[in-house]
Amino acid sequence: MELSTRNRGMFLTVLATLGLILCSTVAGDETTPPNVTQITLDDSSTLQDYLAYAALHNPGLEAAFNRWKAALERVPQVKALPDPKFEYKYFIDEVETRVGPQRQSFGLMQAFPWFGKLELAGDVAGQAALATQQRYEAAKQKLFYEVKDAYYEYAYLAKAIEITQENITLVKHLESVALSRYQASAGGHPAVIRAQVEWGKLDDRQRTLEDLRKPLTARLNGALNRPARAPLPWPGPTVFEPVVVHEETLMASMASSNPNLKAMGFEVTQNERSVRLARKNTRPGFALGLSAIDTGNAVYGTPPDSGKDPVVASLSMTIPLWQGKNRASIREAKLRHLVAQKDEKNALNTLHTQLQMAIYKLQDAQRKINLYGDTLLPKANESLKVTESAFRAGSGNFTDLIDAQRILLEFALAKERALAHYAQGQAKIEYLVGRPIEGPTP
Repeated sequence: MELSTRNRGMFLTVLATLGLILCSTVAGDETTPPNVTQITLDDSSTLQDYLAYAALHNPGLEAAFNRWKAALERVPQVKALPDPKFEYKYFIDEVETRVGPQRQSFGLMQAFPWFGKLELAGDVAGQAALATQQRYEAAKQKLFYEVKDAYYEYAYLAKAIEITQENITLVKHLESVALSRYQASAGGHPAVIRAQVEWGKLDDRQRTLEDLRKPLTARLNGALNRPARAPLPWPGPTVFEPVVVHEETLMASMASSNPNLKAMGFEVTQNERSVRLARKNTRPGFALGLSAIDTGNAVYGTPPDSGKDPVVASLSMTIPLWQGKNRASIREAKLRHLVAQKDEKNALNTLHTQLQMAIYKLQDAQRKINLYGDTLLPKANESLKVTESAFRAGSGNFTDLIDAQRILLEFALAKERALAHYAQGQAKIEYLVGRPIEGPTP
């Protein structure tokens, strides 16, 4: 069964993400993991192809993923008991005892933190790893937003160049009309000059737009981890896919779907566990030991236990004597917990503000798309036809004809600009909310 364009794109994006995970897992300690799959960008590439390419090649995303892996490796470290200690003693002067001289001793000692301390330390590290995972998800969503924003801007540039070229062709046609009337003594020479001036202005605009291709290509290549001057094909036209955006619904779901907020939530929990862990530091730690003393045969006589090696069991305890240090540690942990809570609240307020502005820009772009597409552009086309007919018939002037052409150009560019703004606005909202809003309802 063939995949639709959208399903194919989603499949490539998922494949790229899984490829990044598989590469990093299989590579182990290798510096550069091999690519699982290769994605080429050509004239048939869609936005989803660009997203998949970025997911596979962007170094910042790979760094965030490996940062998450490193955080996971921290959990078993803090949950494990300290390494046992082996102790060897050699008696320079042998200790004479009734059963024989003691020459050397061997011992092992294992430390044990206070009850529940290791489990709590593992919980702290686990929450930190969960936060780092969400930071990775946030980095991925930020990367995808940057790619989408640059892609839609690049697509607008392609359409702007195309529309400008069409208007140059139109002005050439108007010049030929003016020249024909001038040669037939039905019109004046200023109309021909006016057409040539307008042609020159449009040609300058087109050159400016074409020069803009280089920096926009560099911007998109930067997100894709490609050389800045690497060529990129023109993307296809931006398709208008309207969505219904409910501000209250999006804001209510933001806390549970935005990865940055989720990371901050895990950090709040991590710091709350850290307070409990700091309190555990006021409890003593223990160490159990077992040692054996190498004893030679008795020098004098033959006592029953001659040469017997004694075994010694030991118990030691750390004393949390310096309570000032421990109380400071608890206060520090509490303050960090408070900071994490306030940071989370501040981030939520900031995101709410950004979401409101993004929704406004999206709705404004949609209004402009409908205005230019349904009303102004059809009227501008009709005005140009009527004005040209009047000029050919000798009842109109060339200035009105050029003005009609200029208005048509501006309206066409304004519609394409609104289409790009709408697509960029939808990408911004999805980035802020942390989930897609495609479809008739969010």
